[in-house]
Amino acid sequence: MPHGALNRRGPDAPPSRHPLVELLAIAAPSVATMTSYTAMQFVDAKMVSLIGPEPVYVAAQGNGGMTVFVPIAVVMGALGVINTYVSQNLGAGTPQRGAAYAWNALWAGAGAAILLIPYAAIVPHIFAAMGHQPPLSTLETAYAQTLLAGAFFTLATRAIAHYFYGMHRPGVVLTAAIVGNLVNFAANYALVLGHLGAPALGVRGSALATIIGTGVELSIPLTVFLSPAYNRLYGTRAAWRPSLAHLRDIARIGWPGAVMFGSEMVCWWYFTVVLVGSFDTGGLAIHTPSTWIALRYMHLAFMPAVGISFAVTAVVGRCMGMRRPDLAERRAWMGLALTTSYMGLCALAFVAFRRPLIGFFLDAGMPAGEREAILTLGSQIMVLAAVFQLFDAMGITMIGALRGAGDTVWPGVLTVVLSWGCLVGGGHLIKAAAPQLGSLGPWIGAAVYIILLGVFLVVRFIGGRWKRLDVLKDAAPAQDAPAEPAPIGDALPQAEP
Repeated sequence: MPHGALNRRGPDAPPSRHPLVELLAIAAPSVATMTSYTAMQFVDAKMVSLIGPEPVYVAAQGNGGMTVFVPIAVVMGALGVINTYVSQNLGAGTPQRGAAYAWNALWAGAGAAILLIPYAAIVPHIFAAMGHQPPLSTLETAYAQTLLAGAFFTLATRAIAHYFYGMHRPGVVLTAAIVGNLVNFAANYALVLGHLGAPALGVRGSALATIIGTGVELSIPLTVFLSPAYNRLYGTRAAWRPSLAHLRDIARIGWPGAVMFGSEMVCWWYFTVVLVGSFDTGGLAIHTPSTWIALRYMHLAFMPAVGISFAVTAVVGRCMGMRRPDLAERRAWMGLALTTSYMGLCALAFVAFRRPLIGFFLDAGMPAGEREAILTLGSQIMVLAAVFQLFDAMGITMIGALRGAGDTVWPGVLTVVLSWGCLVGGGHLIKAAAPQLGSLGPWIGAAVYIILLGVFLVVRFIGGRWKRLDVLKDAAPAQDAPAEPAPIGDALPQAEP
């Protein structure tokens, strides 16, 4: 099938379905999947909060998780372009070429997991250098080192998920996420507090439960990917060999994503662990727990929006593979409308229910003064978060649209500049200029970062340089072809209905 062909019905085929239905068909499972990931984080945090009335457990899990996610985010940022290559090949009528990108993403994830072994050894020294003392340092080290032991499962799960997003088959990922969450919930119940005859491992048990749940989650899409049907249609087993050409493709447009997500995670890690943590002195932890509790709800708004962003990447990528940037543009704006509608509702909920939302994570046995201090500060952070929700929606959606077209360098550089300038530099500046604001000062810097990033990414998309990119032009050649022609799914319309 020639590059740019749609499907066997030919270029003059009538529209198969309304574009909104098409986008929702991909976005709904993607949103549900990302929501399930947030649910997993909620379950982990809630279970950990039940260990005892001290807020140190929630803080340790947050700090330990962020310390792990920083290096993992670098790899995940690069592997996000699997969606781009798979979806553009789908639109070009060569979906069998996507399997090699999935395999090489798995190989890259395995290599990265090996490189994280020495990182696990220095985790306690990282916390010690930041002045963290027991029991916080002991708990956060245990959580981080346990999660790092299962890093491959995390990376491989995300890599194979992007293959199915690109193939417009997000239901496979959704099924895996639901099953993984159920396993994680059961494992948390057993391992954190010692139910069902299991040992009470506390914070470490929560990390172990996450690894178990993620491993189960990975097994489902891998089974589908390697199934006889997928192998017959898309050559998924034949493409297993590591390929320098495909790894170069991933690096060629994936490195900005790696730099972008890695740098952003470093900045957020510094923001939460160092900047916000610096306000907790004298043995009373108020600022760090307030920040991590508020962040749980921000993730609840953020992660479904990321699901829409993945869908936008897949749809834009397929349109670009068809050589239809006009359709890609319309789909991107439609995705933005969905994201802003959802995150706008989240903003209203943040303001209206801020105190009960914060109180959900506070143990009833906590001292009244400490409880009220966290409720007050956490509520203020929630109001501030509501201010930047719509701008966050803009940034998340436009990142996905630009990635689908292969425009990754400019967004990557922009994110690095703004994250270091606003999250880190701005946080320190406001802390020095207005110390009476406490941790709200750095949070104002975070709000400025999210607002500016959203605005600049929309401007970049409107500029339209992404329309002239051709990701597949210099892509690696196909590996072993499947035994029979592969269907590429439902057609995209040639014109708006």
